Amino acid sequence: MKERIDAGAPPVGPYSPAVRACGLIFLSGQIPMVPETGEIVRDSIQNQVRQTLENLKVLLEKSGSSLDKALKCTVYLKDLSDFEAMNEIYANYFSADPPPARSTIQVARLPKDVDVEIDIIALE
Repeated sequence: MKERIDAGAPPVGPYSPAVRACGLIFLSGQIPMVPETGEIVRDSIQNQVRQTLENLKVLLEKSGSSLDKALKCTVYLKDLSDFEAMNEIYANYFSADPPPARSTIQVARLPKDVDVEIDIIALE
């Protein structure tokens, strides 16, 4: 059985922001959208990563989980030259030992022309 979880910014397409199934939480990719206003954070890659991770954190907490229970993250960057700046902010959000597995991929384009999108799979 699966359960849809809604929290934070509304999805920009026909998908669930998060789904709970078999003891896992699957979070759809989040972008640096401010949930209260729908505004996109664009001023720096650091602030975009921070807002994206805050959005993921809210979804996980609404699901009864947390960033400490993250198993796998995928980071999509418009430009891999932003990797170090992204990594600096990302490290502040994952203090569990061991940290989650992660892939980082450069992509040609992301929704709303943002510079970063991140998705997570976590334990309940």
